[in-house]
Amino acid sequence: MLDKDRVLAKIDELDSYLDELKQIAPSRYDEYLHIEKKRSCERLLQLCIECVIDVCKLIVVQLRLGLPSEENDLFTKLENKGLLSHQVAEVVRQMRGFRNILIHEYAAIDDELVYTYVSTRLGDFERFKKEIRTVLLTTPQRGAL
Repeated sequence: MLDKDRVLAKIDELDSYLDELKQIAPSRYDEYLHIEKKRSCERLLQLCIECVIDVCKLIVVQLRLGLPSEENDLFTKLENKGLLSHQVAEVVRQMRGFRNILIHEYAAIDDELVYTYVSTRLGDFERFKKEIRTVLLTTPQRGAL
């Protein structure tokens, strides 16, 4: 059974970070290059991606889809059960890789890549949330009769 309230709380957290990111997102690359903008965008993207991963973990654990051997296995399990489409599962895998770059290669982050993500890829989060909402609508809730 799925604790929908916990999943929805993570989705709300994701929405909050996305709203903040949209508020500070620069409209031009030269604006993005200001250190405060760069670091803010990087951190908010990291937090958004971590929310996505947390939602996936919650669903895999609560629906007892098996123990993932690594984070990417979460997305495979959800895809194999038909809870995420192949396209969204692949996007989430890419997000995870991007998050790892943001966390572990901080000094070597490609500014153009982050700017591109902020300016053109935020819709990926909306596609993810849409599929998760479908999961929430079609899966029995914990404690339901």
